[in-house]
Amino acid sequence: MEKEEKGQSERIFKNFGKKVDQFKIELNEAGEKLQKEFEEKFEELKETAEKLKREAESKERWREVESNLKKAADELHDAFKAAFRKRNP
Repeated sequence: MEKEEKGQSERIFKNFGKKVDQFKIELNEAGEKLQKEFEEKFEELKETAEKLKREAESKERWREVESNLKKAADELHDAFKAAFRKRNP
């Protein structure tokens, strides 16, 4: 009887050991999958950040161009006013 119980206990522990091993394998696979997904999302975020940075720089440059064009237009306007102003003798 004792021998039977010992044999049954060994089978239970072996079965438990196999289940633990399978669980470790599945856990490692899940970890690798999550790490891959994380790396992909991280790369997407980096690309999005670079795109936003480029767009912000581009908008800033256009604001600067717009400002300089406005200044040039004002100076041209003042030059025309001065050139065609009626001169009083």
